[in-house]
Amino acid sequence: MSRARKFTDPDQLAAAMAQAAARVGPATARAVGHEAMVLQALIQAAASGRPGPNVITGRYRASWQAQVRPRRNGATAVVGTFAPQGRRLELGFYGADSLGRVYAQPPFPHVAPALALIQPRFAERIATAAMGAFA
Repeated sequence: MSRARKFTDPDQLAAAMAQAAARVGPATARAVGHEAMVLQALIQAAASGRPGPNVITGRYRASWQAQVRPRRNGATAVVGTFAPQGRRLELGFYGADSLGRVYAQPPFPHVAPALALIQPRFAERIATAAMGAFA
C-alpha cells in the first residue's frame, strides 16, 4: 500500500516539500549518530581479544570515542582514539622507532573488521532515514 500523497495545488506541494526538507537533516543526523555508536561498539568488541588486541587494562578499549557533529543537512561522525598504540595495534609495526628500539609487532586488526561489518548497509540506513522525512 502506497503512502504517497497526491497534490493538485502547487502551493500545498511546495509546503509539504519544505516541511519534509526541514526533517531530513535531523533524521539523517540521528541515523549517523546511531551508526557511529554502533561502529564504536563493534571496534571495542573487536579490541577485546584475538584476532584483535588482547585486553590488558581495558584503557585502550575504553579510549575509543564517537563524536557526532551536526551539519545543516545532517551530521558527520568521527570514531577514533587518541591512544598512541592504536595505529600499531591495527596495522602492526616492524622496524626501529624514533628511540632506536626494534619491533616486530604483527597487526591485530580491530577497526577494519568493524568497518567491514557496518559498511555494506550504512548508505541504505542513511537513505532510509532521509526518505522517512518525506513520509
